[in-house]
Amino acid sequence: MGLLQWDCSLFPGFSQGRVVGEDETGFAECNVFFSGQIPPEGFTEPFHVKICQQYNKEPRFATLYSTKDKIPLYSAFKYAKTAQNEEEDWLVEPQIDDPENDLQEMVHEADIVGSVANLGANQALTSDYVGSGYERGLLNPSLLNEKDFQMATYTLTNAVPLSPSLSKSWHRDIRRVVEQALVPHCSKKDHLYLLVGAIPSNIQVNGKVSVPETLWLAACCDAPEGWSLALVKKMKDENSLADLAVGELEKQLLAGVRLFKGNCGEDNQRQEKMEAIVQAVTQIRSKEQAGTSDSQEAKDNGLVRKVAGIIATPFIKLLELLIYVFVELVKFMFHFLWLVIKRVVSTLLDGVYSLWNGVVFYLTEISMVLISIPCDVGKVIINILQGFLENIQDVAIFTYKILSIPMGFVLHLAAFPYYSICAIPSVLKDIATGIGGTFSLVIDATATLLHGFYYLAAHIAKRFLSSGEALGWQG
Repeated sequence: MGLLQWDCSLFPGFSQGRVVGEDETGFAECNVFFSGQIPPEGFTEPFHVKICQQYNKEPRFATLYSTKDKIPLYSAFKYAKTAQNEEEDWLVEPQIDDPENDLQEMVHEADIVGSVANLGANQALTSDYVGSGYERGLLNPSLLNEKDFQMATYTLTNAVPLSPSLSKSWHRDIRRVVEQALVPHCSKKDHLYLLVGAIPSNIQVNGKVSVPETLWLAACCDAPEGWSLALVKKMKDENSLADLAVGELEKQLLAGVRLFKGNCGEDNQRQEKMEAIVQAVTQIRSKEQAGTSDSQEAKDNGLVRKVAGIIATPFIKLLELLIYVFVELVKFMFHFLWLVIKRVVSTLLDGVYSLWNGVVFYLTEISMVLISIPCDVGKVIINILQGFLENIQDVAIFTYKILSIPMGFVLHLAAFPYYSICAIPSVLKDIATGIGGTFSLVIDATATLLHGFYYLAAHIAKRFLSSGEALGWQG
C-alpha cells in the first residue's frame, strides 16, 4: 500500500490519518507511541494496515487496522493528563477504500457517499452500526487523552462493536486502572506506553464488522524500574477483568506476536512493585463487583417500582386523558377568542379605512373649488378689462369722427362755397348720426358692463351649485 497523507489544517476539529507505506519502518512518525520506538511484532497479514493517526499535523496515536474484520486490532498511545470529554464527531478515512482518491483528509461519511469508490469495502461505516444493537467503542479511549488527542480518537478506524453496557464498563475499568494503578507506579509518566486491542470473533455486525470476543490492555513502564502488565475482559462476562503477564496475553494473540521490545523488563521487574500494582487492580475490581451487587439490588428495587407502575398505569392514563381534554379545551377557547378579536379588529380597520377615504375625497373636492375661484375671478377681470378697452376704442373712434367733422366742413367751405352750402344738410345729418352713435355707444358700454357683472355672478353661482350637487351625490 502506498504512502497516503491527508492534511486537515484547514478544517479545524477534523482529525487526520496517515496510512503507512510498506517501504516505511514501523508506523513512521507514530513510532514514538511504542516502547523503544519499536511496534509489536507478529502482525504480518496482508490485510493488516498501519495507520498513524494525526490531528493538526501532529501524531496522536497509532492503530493497526484489519481490513478483513473491519476493526482495529490495537491502538497504541501514551497516557496524558485527561481533559473534559469532547462531543463525538465521527469520521472515516476515504483512502483506505480508494487509495487513488484525491481527498486528503478524514471526512464525515455522508460527505463522500458517491464520490469515493468502494466506500466501506475495507473499513466499517457508521451505517454498519445503525440498528445493530452495538455502539462504536473506542480502543484508545478519549477520556484518557488531552483535548486535541480526544478529537483524533473519534475515527471508525479506532472503534469496535460493543454493547452499550460493555462499552461503558470497559472504558470505566480502563480509566480507573490506568489512573489509579498504573500511572502512580510508573516513575516517569511520559514513559508509560499503552496498547489497547481486540481479538475478533466469528460474530459479525450486518455480516461485515467483526465483534470482539476479548478486549485487552497491555501496559509498559519503560523506566529504570520498569514493569509490564496486561488486563483482559471477555465479552461473555462484562464484569470480568483478569490481570496477567504480557507474555500470557501474547499467547492468546497470533503466533509469534511480541507486544513490547524485550518484554519491557518483564524478566527483571521487582516483585514488590508488581504486587502493589496487582493489589491496586484487585481493589478496583472489588469495587466494581460491589458496584455490580448494588446494581442488582437496584434492579430488584426497580422490579418493585415496575409492579407499582403497572398498577398505577390506568390511573395515570386517566389523569393524562383529563389533562389532555383540559388542555384542548383551553386551546379551543383561546382559538375562539382569537377569531372574535380578529373579526372585530378587521371590522374596525375597514370602518376607519372607509372614513379616511371619505375625508380625503371631501378635502380634495373643496381644494379643487377653492383653487378654481381665483381662476374664475381672473377670467371676469379680464373680460371687464377687455370691455373697458373696447369702450376706450369706441370713444377714440367717436372723438376722431367728431374732430374730423369740422375739418372737412372748413375744407369744403374754403374749396367751394357752393358745395359747403349744399353740404349743410349732409353735415346736419352727420351731426345727428354722431349724436345718435354717441348715445348708442354709451348704451352699449353700459350693457356690456352689466353683462360682465351678470356673467361673473352667474358663473360663481353655477360653480357653487355644481359642487353642492357633487357632494350630495357623493354622500
